[in-house]
Amino acid sequence: MRLVVATCSVNYAGRLSAHLPLATRVLMLKSDGSVLIHSDGGSYKPLNWMSPPCITDTVDVDDEQRAAGVREVWRVTHAKTADMLVISIHDIHHDSDHELGVDPGLIKDGVEADLQRLSAENIDVYGDGFSLIRREYFTAIGPVDILARDAKGETVAIEIKRRGDIDGVEQLTRYLELLNRDSTLAPVHGVFAAQEIKPQARTLAEDRGIRCVVLDYDELRGIDNSQNRLF
Repeated sequence: MRLVVATCSVNYAGRLSAHLPLATRVLMLKSDGSVLIHSDGGSYKPLNWMSPPCITDTVDVDDEQRAAGVREVWRVTHAKTADMLVISIHDIHHDSDHELGVDPGLIKDGVEADLQRLSAENIDVYGDGFSLIRREYFTAIGPVDILARDAKGETVAIEIKRRGDIDGVEQLTRYLELLNRDSTLAPVHGVFAAQEIKPQARTLAEDRGIRCVVLDYDELRGIDNSQNRLF
């Protein structure tokens, strides 16, 4: 990756036209050919960019541009659409190349699989006396996230979501209807668990006798929260 800090102006021509007046910006030229132009604030998104496949060329500076203080002109052309990004550079303050290597990609933390695993390891978050029967209890219409027993020894089906909405309640309702046909499991109660439960989903769940539990991901991981301590 090449990083250039430069005082520049930018013109974009394509499906729409855009202009960035003269200012100091970061120009990012990636190994895949993409070019991104960033400012020092305002957003994580670039001010303008060209996605691959594209080609970056340095073109000759004409007399008028040179008189205006332009030292270099970069022309970035998209190979399929002919959209063009023209960067007129007045001063380069920094120019460096960096070999970043292969990126492993984003690993999401706190996804439903993590919540399910941590819930199984901390099954008492659903109530005192709860015990785990198994995770991913398979049925004819799909797997129930967690099957457990409560303090009375009765079966509990737990459906886990990051954000609980009406669809999740409907899904758990279908599981409960099927599981309660099994005399070895019935009666089967339902728990709808999520980091955030929408009001409509909570209302529907409670109307159907399904208990709602809001999960705290950090608490499940055993991370100390200083806000909950006196000292």
